[in-house]
Amino acid sequence: MNNKKIVLLAGKGVSTNIIFNALDKDFGIHHVILEEKESQKIFLKRRIKKLGLWTVFGQILFLIFISKPLTVFSRKRIHIIAKENFLDSKEIPENRIKNVFSVNAAETINLLKKINPDLIIVSGTRIISKKVIDAVGCRFINLHAGITPKYRGVHGTYWALANKDSENSGVTVHFVDEGIDTGNIIYQSRVLVTNADNFTTYPLLQLSSGIKILKQTISDFQNDNVTVQTTSGESNLYYHPTVWRYLKHKFFDKVK
Repeated sequence: MNNKKIVLLAGKGVSTNIIFNALDKDFGIHHVILEEKESQKIFLKRRIKKLGLWTVFGQILFLIFISKPLTVFSRKRIHIIAKENFLDSKEIPENRIKNVFSVNAAETINLLKKINPDLIIVSGTRIISKKVIDAVGCRFINLHAGITPKYRGVHGTYWALANKDSENSGVTVHFVDEGIDTGNIIYQSRVLVTNADNFTTYPLLQLSSGIKILKQTISDFQNDNVTVQTTSGESNLYYHPTVWRYLKHKFFDKVK
């Protein structure tokens, strides 16, 4: 196990637990910093300002009437994916966690300066400000659920399939800058889905594939052998589908 200090800077959730357990076993995570979830009121206000009330209303309907039931109906498939890929979702021990209000708060900067990490792994946080990125003398890397720059934002595999672009269904490990999934690419991996998969299982397939290239990235970092490619080509930013957009792709394109 390398003695370089690795920090996991993340939002709370199952994906973060899986990433922690996968990386801690092989590399040793020095600190885990978890930010509080943003209040729904603030989140919705910002999202409505950006996308409009009608779109956000459609996204809420999708989450309530499509995403939640799909999660229930997909429990068996989720269990199979986790078992086949040795994904361990047990909770991170409390004594390993430092809680912060936001990744961009002054307390986070002070904590990172105190830890003085060699590498920071980002998972499921708000967009990290340039002030935080510049506060410590190390690189931030992110495991993104999509092939960048074509599928930035969320649910990259779903949108690739909806766009009949299955060759760009996958994941990206990239350096973090102040943009949204715009940093230079380190590794990318494609993800194959089956007829048993749907919107709620695609992210787990992506995570399974992504952990492999994330581990390779950390190994390269420890051996001072990280190479990158600059982002180029078509760039798009995606959000949750609306209920009507999802139903359109389900019935006309057979994308679940």
